[in-house]
Amino acid sequence: MGLTAHVLAIDAGNSKTDVAVIGAAGAVLGTGRAGGFQPPAVGIGTAVDVLAEAVGAALAQAGAVGVDHVSACLANADLPVEERELAEALEARGWGGTVEVRNDTFAILRAGVDEPCGVAVVCGAGINCVGMRPDGATARFPAIGRLSGDWGGGSGMAEEALWFAARAEDGRGEPTELARTLPGHFGLDSMYALIEALHLGHIPYARRHELTPVLFATGAAGDRIARGLVERLGDEVVAMAAVSLARLGLLEEEVPVVLGGSVLAARHPALDDRIGELLAVRAPKAVVRVVSAPPVLGAGLLGLDRTGAAPEAYDRLRARYV
Repeated sequence: MGLTAHVLAIDAGNSKTDVAVIGAAGAVLGTGRAGGFQPPAVGIGTAVDVLAEAVGAALAQAGAVGVDHVSACLANADLPVEERELAEALEARGWGGTVEVRNDTFAILRAGVDEPCGVAVVCGAGINCVGMRPDGATARFPAIGRLSGDWGGGSGMAEEALWFAARAEDGRGEPTELARTLPGHFGLDSMYALIEALHLGHIPYARRHELTPVLFATGAAGDRIARGLVERLGDEVVAMAAVSLARLGLLEEEVPVVLGGSVLAARHPALDDRIGELLAVRAPKAVVRVVSAPPVLGAGLLGLDRTGAAPEAYDRLRARYV
């Protein structure tokens, strides 16, 4: 007969899912990995089937039949109603005695702080921001795109760069080197050729994300339009962080502002400088950190928070991933 472990930590992003089975002393007893978690595209049931693949592998490795608590940080859990629906779906699987579902940005935040207090801004394909205090209070945004007032993220930056480059080439807009560097990345000689290739599917839609580093490189080389887009992203990061700190009453305290996601983790100097300059004005006591630990660590730490684990359990779990 298998044992019952302490915490099942799930970090499910759009592209991959990581799972860890954690013992009461903080040891990782088993791990699993599966594909991305996309309930809007495939439905909740099919999306949770993807989680089940990773969970089954982790439980089998741990020799466990279930856990005391499931701590799931899931992409596309953007609204509280979505978190409740997903929690019900996970409860129905019978993996643990209790279940807590949060947006996956909370995993990145918790992975980057020593206690559950601070703000995280994540910029990968999209952009999001969450904050928390030790008393359980949180701050967050809907983060579902332009509909909820969002701007930025790798995909959004690529789209903006294409827009400016297209207009520069055909004369509707200002000149920018993006009209040369964006098509050049794909071995093409004009924006017209790139527009045609993207529209007809000769270049897959998913490859648009490759244009974001090209945008940053073009800005670093001195192009005004590209540099302006980088600066605007810095403005958005700081706006989200400062608003979240204010909502939580943390503007006057030295608390971490954790930066995560592929765009922010790349440490582009112009973007880092812009964020530092603006935070010094809007949130001068904020302490900026760039998180590199895997988000499943954060999901695990949130699970230990919920179950009242001993301090040494936190140390042991963090040592496993950092």
